[in-house]
Amino acid sequence: MTPDTILHITHKSEWQAAQQNGFYSAPSLASEGFIHCSTPSQVVAVAERFYAGQTGLVLLILDPARIRSEVKYEPGTDKPDELFPHIYGTLNLDAVTRIADFACDSTGKWILPPL
Repeated sequence: MTPDTILHITHKSEWQAAQQNGFYSAPSLASEGFIHCSTPSQVVAVAERFYAGQTGLVLLILDPARIRSEVKYEPGTDKPDELFPHIYGTLNLDAVTRIADFACDSTGKWILPPL
């Protein structure tokens, strides 16, 4: 069973560029062949591992049924026992149902906004 919502962490500037381009593409699409995403239960741990100390981030809240590129659930490279959603192609903007600021609280703990 796949979740009704998947999430992608990105910088506000990358989201703004996507709106000008008409589609979203992450650097990992060129380097690894897919856009990394997370389920709601995975995203805070992903932020802790890969986005520590970063600011200006947003969560793209995605409806998997609207994504035109192929979505595969595959083991994470550092978490082989856990399946992560990967988008094999660019992300069409109409699959983004909402954008939410994504930041740490005053103690440095990531806060998942209401979905």
